[in-house]
Amino acid sequence: MKIVFLTSSLSAGGAERVATILCNAWAARGDSVSLIPTYSGGGKPFYPVAEAVETAFLADQAGQKRGRMTGYLARLLTLRRMIRSRQPDVVVSFLPNVNVAAILAMAHTGIPLIICERNDPSSRSPLNGWELASMLTFRFASMLTVQTEAVAGKVMARYPGLDKVRVVPNPLPDCAAAMPATSASGKSGRRVLLSLGRLTAQKGIDTVINAFARLAPRFPDWDLHIYGDGPLRESLAALAASQGLAQRIAFMGLTSEPGRVMAAADAFVMGSRHEGFPNALLEAMSAGLPCLATDCPSGPREISRDGADALLAPLNDEEAFTDALARLMGDASLRATLGSRASASIRERYSLDSVLARWDALFAELIRRPEGNPAPSPVRPAGRPINRSF
Repeated sequence: MKIVFLTSSLSAGGAERVATILCNAWAARGDSVSLIPTYSGGGKPFYPVAEAVETAFLADQAGQKRGRMTGYLARLLTLRRMIRSRQPDVVVSFLPNVNVAAILAMAHTGIPLIICERNDPSSRSPLNGWELASMLTFRFASMLTVQTEAVAGKVMARYPGLDKVRVVPNPLPDCAAAMPATSASGKSGRRVLLSLGRLTAQKGIDTVINAFARLAPRFPDWDLHIYGDGPLRESLAALAASQGLAQRIAFMGLTSEPGRVMAAADAFVMGSRHEGFPNALLEAMSAGLPCLATDCPSGPREISRDGADALLAPLNDEEAFTDALARLMGDASLRATLGSRASASIRERYSLDSVLARWDALFAELIRRPEGNPAPSPVRPAGRPINRSF
């Protein structure tokens, strides 16, 4: 099968990580995969991309930027040529701006296009330019995928005229699935509360810092390690310093090895105000870390099985969030129970192969092959268990 995958960039975001995981997995089983980042500034992959995956940056083909509209149209035409020259069986697109561009660039090509919503669209203003464009164009895609049932229930009304909506969660990376579950108890020395995500208002790192600051005197053996980068780094560091906790709250920067970071932690916390499908929470639970997350739309409730496998705190309730964090930090038995239960549950429900099987079902649904020439069965490697602007 020939697959063209479009994403905005290959930077350190969650969508970019999922894009590389999927492309690497498809290429490993023998599919022809072309990964096309559309960001006009180009860039280099933050996460490893397999040699078998063709990586072709749109910026390398579209030439220098021109006027805003003429430059956009030129990039659309270049993208159209890049897609058609590869004669794909299917095109997959991530993120709203890229989805809109893919729909426009592929008009009347007859190539199936799967666009993917990576967040909860109700968190965006309908007056946002890209959101308006999405509402006008998404109906022309062959299929829209979302990551949770909660979002699936919203998108038909949000984007009128959609033909097919399917739910496909993020996969658990093979490296995470192979990593032994972390023991959340019995460690000596200082304990580490881990937060991992882009430093933006969406991720609610301020909520995490405020809660930790209120509890720090009660739990003097705990430190908060914050991994990630973003526009709020300086203001969040100032918030930590204003609480007198600069020595116990560490801003660790970006990491391309979240598994190693999680293996060194004792608990994981997420204060997001909204999500699509939080990869960091998924991987932390898989690693056997006891977790606390806000019950935000969408993702944490489905990932945690309604709070059975992780603590959920009501959204926009810092007192309840602080109380839940105190339970997590103060009860070693609870941490051990949550960590063990979470690891078993996540590894069963979100294995890479189970998610690839869902993608295969979508491809089969869209790709019509001549009678007597069925789509080949996927070949799986031996030993493997079954926003930037355009």
